[in-house]
Amino acid sequence: MLIDFFYTLRAAKLPVSVKELLTLLEALDKGLAGPRSPDAWSLDDFYFLARLCLVKDEKLFDKFDQAFGAYFKGMEMLTDWKKELPEEWLKQVLEKELSAEEKAAIEAMGWDELMETLKKRLEEQKGRHEGGSKWIGTNGTSPFGHGGYNPAGVRIGGPGKSRSAVKVWEQRAYRDYDDTQELGTRNIKVALRRLRRFAREGNDLELDLPDTIRATAANAGYLDIKMVPERHNHVKVLLLMDVGGTMDDHIQRVEELFSAVKSEFKHLEFYYFHNCVYDYMWKNNKRRYAEKFPTWDIIRKYNKDYKLIFVGDATMSPYEVLQAGGSVEYNNEEPGAEWLKRLTHAFPKHAWINPEPQGVWQYRQSISLIQQLVGDRMFPLSLKGLEDTMRLLSK
Repeated sequence: MLIDFFYTLRAAKLPVSVKELLTLLEALDKGLAGPRSPDAWSLDDFYFLARLCLVKDEKLFDKFDQAFGAYFKGMEMLTDWKKELPEEWLKQVLEKELSAEEKAAIEAMGWDELMETLKKRLEEQKGRHEGGSKWIGTNGTSPFGHGGYNPAGVRIGGPGKSRSAVKVWEQRAYRDYDDTQELGTRNIKVALRRLRRFAREGNDLELDLPDTIRATAANAGYLDIKMVPERHNHVKVLLLMDVGGTMDDHIQRVEELFSAVKSEFKHLEFYYFHNCVYDYMWKNNKRRYAEKFPTWDIIRKYNKDYKLIFVGDATMSPYEVLQAGGSVEYNNEEPGAEWLKRLTHAFPKHAWINPEPQGVWQYRQSISLIQQLVGDRMFPLSLKGLEDTMRLLSK
């Protein structure tokens, strides 16, 4: 039992042992995660029990979530809806490719209509569905489900395809970017050094050779040593980083950038957000719901002399930028666009670094929206892009 699940975790580089697997089987045998009723088995209960038995370090939760999702994908949705759904609905059994004409024929629903229609579908639908244009299912053109195509739907239970969902009905534990990541190239740090303004501050720790020579000469040849504070880069940086979702494709490059930024700038403050900035951010992804930092407080805390740098792929549904309640995770009271305007107004020296290849920017509506909101100050995460960013911020 669960041997394939065990090997899936090992393949994901999780340090799980046979003893821990036996502990999980013993817990299941004692009914610690079993059916609530004869025809309803809770995958949620099994998830938390398996994580408790198999994962000993919180930093591995994200890897466990991905491996668990890959093994059990489609068995049960993690939603806020109270209605129990058939466990086979979201299993993907075929790949349907739509022609350009079919995609052009699909019109995105308005926000209110989309949410209202989803509620009706949950009440009406009685079985699994695939390949259609109406019911919740897979591989079709319906605005609800996964694996198909719809320009503005609700992704439920499976992986995204066109990355345009306006809501995502699943749970995910993001992880912090690793600031100890070894750089793939030293050129990233060299590019960041274009943004430098040195100042001497702190204790006198460094020999001032010219002043020592002058003082010794004036003192009839008797040595008179003069010390000065060390020179430090006086530039202040406020770094806001998108994490999770489509940013998973860029983790290594963003970690390299994050590591370089931490080593180059003494005055660095950083926060995380998901997809678009809203009314709060966080510093620790394991506690992102418990330790929130209101965006208003961040704006008030740091002076205008901070250089504001966003790092994100800006790839999302346009609703997430323009619509109140557009966040895929909660009902935000104000659109992300309003918060971006406030941040860029509060910090005149700002820029957006995008790890997505610049060649695809023109095909992503959300990227065009973000570009406009930051005053066309968006640059690719490349050496030239970093140099252009630093040159802009240093003016």
